[in-house]
Amino acid sequence: MSDDEREEKELDLSSPEVVTKYKTAAEIVNKALKLVVSECKPKAKIVDICEKGDSYIREQTGNVYKNVKRKIERGVAFPTCISVNNTVCHFSPLASDEAVLEGGDILKIDMACHIDGFIAAVAHTHVLQDGPVTGRAADVITAANTAAEVALRLVRPGKKNKDVTEAIQKVAAAYDCKIVEGVLSHQMKQFVIDGNKVVLSVTNPDTRVDDAEFEENEVYAIDIVTSTGEGKPKLLDEKQTTIYKRAVDKSYHLKMKASRFIFSEISQKFPIMPFSARALEEKRARLGLVECVNHELLQPYPVLHEKPGDYVAHIKFTVLLMPNGSDRVTSYPLQELQPTKTIEDPDIKAWLALGTKTKKKGGGKKKKGKKGDKADESAEAEPMDSTNGQE
Repeated sequence: MSDDEREEKELDLSSPEVVTKYKTAAEIVNKALKLVVSECKPKAKIVDICEKGDSYIREQTGNVYKNVKRKIERGVAFPTCISVNNTVCHFSPLASDEAVLEGGDILKIDMACHIDGFIAAVAHTHVLQDGPVTGRAADVITAANTAAEVALRLVRPGKKNKDVTEAIQKVAAAYDCKIVEGVLSHQMKQFVIDGNKVVLSVTNPDTRVDDAEFEENEVYAIDIVTSTGEGKPKLLDEKQTTIYKRAVDKSYHLKMKASRFIFSEISQKFPIMPFSARALEEKRARLGLVECVNHELLQPYPVLHEKPGDYVAHIKFTVLLMPNGSDRVTSYPLQELQPTKTIEDPDIKAWLALGTKTKKKGGGKKKKGKKGDKADESAEAEPMDSTNGQE
């Protein structure tokens, strides 16, 4: 085995140090999400809350791995976004933006953190109200959450990406919602937030991805967005885009001085991870970013919208495919939900009945457990009879 191969091998979950870095990043991003949710109040400025989320991640990641021999990169792996109501994703406004939250808003909070390039990503949906969430808002959030629970049980060694795509669409339909098109769940590797193995949200003729099988020691960010509308979001205003990622494989000689200045700043401060234009000097950034995007030096993350009046929910979690089963390391508890629909579909019930831990091979006799323990015992269990107390 060459040194390169050995290094590649040791940078996956077979290395305890790598697992620790993922879990440390996850702990920080979960706490950052908790902080952001607590700051979401009527009349609060969205940009202020986004900035608090990012600052918390920078501060907390700065406090770990201080005394190591080699310098470890760490910090924000995806800027905090708060997308409200029918806005689907990537809303992380500039400092001059005056947008505020209002009571009753449905907020999608999306953020990620990394330590040494090992990324923990999370997204959560929160309704700005007291008491249980009801009606179609409860349906769309429950659809996203149930789809996430099913995906967690199907993203496992031996399963294929298309198994997950089909299953999450079926779950959304059970709540009379749609999975939003164009959302990809990616494998993640060190310093790579959008790896080559992907899970499509919706199969359609325009979007093709290679068939792929999940393997032990891989890491995925599973990204589920549901809508009560058509699930075909539109870009309404390019000026709303504030999040970009440097395309490391592209080069071009920029003509404008402002573009060269801004691209040099980006290359120094944000060589790999997505970043917010808030971190750049605003006036100069506006000018320079356009040329950089036009020549594909930067990949934009556009702000997309469903139609006004549509409800949209977003759940994203990071899962480590460990030898003993799938370990979901990022999440935040949802509010009480009272959806108008319940799951009757036997397939969905069977998926939800699967455990997330893998059955140990061989060993002694199986202990007789209580009936309710069965689900968590075996990741390789056949789909259970839907009458097995899984309501």
